Amino acid sequence: MSRWRPPAPSSTAIVTREGFEKLKAELDHLWHTLRPEVVKALAAAAAEGDRSENAEYTYRKKQLGEIDRRVRYLSKRIPALKVAEGTPADRDTVYFGAEVEVENLGTGETVRYRIVGPDETDARRGWISIDSPLARALLKKKLDDEFEAELPAGRTRFAVTGIDYASG
Repeated sequence: MSRWRPPAPSSTAIVTREGFEKLKAELDHLWHTLRPEVVKALAAAAAEGDRSENAEYTYRKKQLGEIDRRVRYLSKRIPALKVAEGTPADRDTVYFGAEVEVENLGTGETVRYRIVGPDETDARRGWISIDSPLARALLKKKLDDEFEAELPAGRTRFAVTGIDYASG
């Protein structure tokens, strides 16, 4: 039996200006600040002698590998991103970057979401990826439109109760 699996679908390469700047700042911090500190600590741990029983050395090697993996990802991802500037001409319709208030028609609960790129999602802030099922269902909806989205909990009906592009 083969272990081959089809590649995962790639995420949408779009980001807000603030998300782009945050990713660039993260790359700069990792490369110019954090990585040199870890390399210095790794060299100090290696100088202590027997590396096979040196927990500090093992930890620093793992930490350096994680930093390098993230730096590699960001170095490839940042040039591929398209920054969405400004707001759309039709501010009454949901597009990328919109902050949308939706009402769950089953529970009556109202929640605010902001549609952002997959690299800047933040559940605590209500920022959802444009690739998420809810965001895909929200796109091109207008105020008071009702729609359905296939969520992990099952098919759910929503109504758009607010659309805003001013926040960020």
